[in-house]
Amino acid sequence: MTTIDIDRGSASGGALDFDPFSDVFFNDPYPTYKRLRDEAPVYYSERYDFYAISRHADVTAAYKNFEVFSSSRGVDLNTIRNGFLNRPDMPPPQLIIMMDPPDHNRMRVLVSRVFTPRAIGAMEPTVRDIITGFLDKVDAKKFDVVADWSEKFPVEIICTMLGVPEESRQQIKKWLDRSLTRAPGEIGVSEDGMNAGIEAGMFYYDLVVKKRENPGDDMMSRLIQTEIAREDGTTTSLDDVEIVGFVSLLGGAGAETVTKLVGNAPVCFADNPDQWQKILDDSSKIPGAVEELLRYHPPAQYVCRYTLKDSEMHGVTIPAGKPVLLINGSASRDERVYKDPDRFDIEREQGQNIGFGYGVHSCLGAALARMESRIALELMRERMPKFEVDRSGLQRVNMTNVAGYAHVPVTVLD
Repeated sequence: MTTIDIDRGSASGGALDFDPFSDVFFNDPYPTYKRLRDEAPVYYSERYDFYAISRHADVTAAYKNFEVFSSSRGVDLNTIRNGFLNRPDMPPPQLIIMMDPPDHNRMRVLVSRVFTPRAIGAMEPTVRDIITGFLDKVDAKKFDVVADWSEKFPVEIICTMLGVPEESRQQIKKWLDRSLTRAPGEIGVSEDGMNAGIEAGMFYYDLVVKKRENPGDDMMSRLIQTEIAREDGTTTSLDDVEIVGFVSLLGGAGAETVTKLVGNAPVCFADNPDQWQKILDDSSKIPGAVEELLRYHPPAQYVCRYTLKDSEMHGVTIPAGKPVLLINGSASRDERVYKDPDRFDIEREQGQNIGFGYGVHSCLGAALARMESRIALELMRERMPKFEVDRSGLQRVNMTNVAGYAHVPVTVLD
């Protein structure tokens, strides 16, 4: 077996060090990613005992090769290493993101029926009303794009779809933030994060019980009424725990990515005013801008897989039984695929954008997320054509694989 022995160092020179759990890494990970692609496309971290792959072709191939790069042990380093909720004796819950085919396929079919293009398209008036309603509440001249707006509307939208009562929807986001937040250098879920996950699970469980007694016209009620073909050939309804798992996953995924993508937008456009001017001149460029935001600074920087077999890549053998990070954030800046990849260009030919995953685990809610992001940029164009970002107030989130801001204060100019 060939491994790479790399000491701690900096992105600008010296020994190559990839430490995604440091407190400063996501301030600017892209120089490190370039060195990974060029110097160590299969990287081994002795400190954390994981492998990482960084080139676009390798990342997309690993996404598709679930027979080697498995999701069945979890999709984050802590779960793979230490078990679910830090308990090695506890198997991962039966969540769709923690399954490989064929089990994954059976579960995915259930949710994909809700996220058809026709169903998502029919929701646009509701989605627009929710996004606009939250923007109407902010100070029109000075507000925080994330704290006052983009962290509020995505969870409201997905919770409306799920059937969560209005008074509880913003609480879902608070639980999610607590469960995802990490101290610098911390890999595992904190005690507060575990408590938040338990509180959210109990809330969803109680809600499922109520929906069984009084179903409504919402996703949760439809999941209760759905039957699924089991591995043994029988057909049964989903039980309460399975539904809670689905709902927790959808609530989390639906609340997080758009929050960060829309929050990243003012910073990217402030850094590249010529690109913002293109949007002011022509609103039809907004969908392309959404794709470029997703490529240039993807909210989900990497996902984790577990190797079921040995795999050789670039002369390095990744042994079976190891966690492997698939670095989306690096693949999206790969010069082997993208011309001048470190340039923000909303008119770029995107190719295979993996910002919402790829292969069997591509994001079911990608069309909804794109719609929300498009509408948000349309409203920014309308309400804040000229703006300044207060860079002294920028604050990045402290989450393991998420790149984005918790605070983006802006001033709207006349």
